[in-house]
Amino acid sequence: MADQQITCRDCGNEFTFTEGEQEFYASKDLSAPQRCKDCRDAKKADRMANRQMHDAVCAQCSKECQVPFKPRPEEEGGKPVLCKECFMASKE
Repeated sequence: MADQQITCRDCGNEFTFTEGEQEFYASKDLSAPQRCKDCRDAKKADRMANRQMHDAVCAQCSKECQVPFKPRPEEEGGKPVLCKECFMASKE
């Protein structure tokens, strides 16, 4: 499998889709990227900037926090909300 040259759908510049990247994408069953890294980063930053945050209270440490989804009460089938620190600690 050789490196591929792909034209970015946003800026029109060519970028290299390396053999290693192709293997990684294939292992995750992903299609080839359509945007260069700069355009992917810009699109992600735009999504993050436009994300609406919602107030919540961490179910573990009781600290007030904000989350990128509207929390539902547990009585209505919602799951406990964790602040970023408690969430990251639970992943370890």
